[in-house]
Amino acid sequence: MRLILASRSADRLQLLREAGYEVEAFPADVDEPPLADCADLEAGLVQIALSKAHAVWQRGARGLILAADTVGLVVGKVYGKPVDRDDARRMLLAISGTTHEVLTGWCLVRSRDQLQLSGVERTTITMRPWTEGEVVAYLDSGAWMGKSGAYALQIPDDPFVTAIAGSQSNVVGLPLERLREVLAELQQ
Repeated sequence: MRLILASRSADRLQLLREAGYEVEAFPADVDEPPLADCADLEAGLVQIALSKAHAVWQRGARGLILAADTVGLVVGKVYGKPVDRDDARRMLLAISGTTHEVLTGWCLVRSRDQLQLSGVERTTITMRPWTEGEVVAYLDSGAWMGKSGAYALQIPDDPFVTAIAGSQSNVVGLPLERLREVLAELQQ
């Protein structure tokens, strides 16, 4: 099955290709409103995914268009992508030693009839506390750049995560398990 990914995310593209999908990246390039003050975080995530999918459709993409938006949620506070190293440090210290959630709002649009399916997946992650040296080394690595919550899950053996409840791929930015279910429904 061929998918059009409304994103620049190399991680999402890799996930889809490793899962066996034929996928073309078609970045949406839309302004994403800040979700920190959103009254309904899940609705906000879905709305961003929908706006990405529609932007790509309006620019001529045809087929199954997939879009997503991912954030971290730590003690009720939303963590998107860090703006700089200091912001990443703040985020890493906030997730260190916590159990928190990663939420991905997703949308799949079939261009031929404009059928839209969407939802939100939640994954709970427990992390061990980080040492100051680990924080500095992680910041120096640059792995935090472009990652929600400033952290990139390392599958299968993440050195900081002690437990995951839910989809591991959701933490990377796309709930593959749910996507498989939805695509199977579309083929019926």
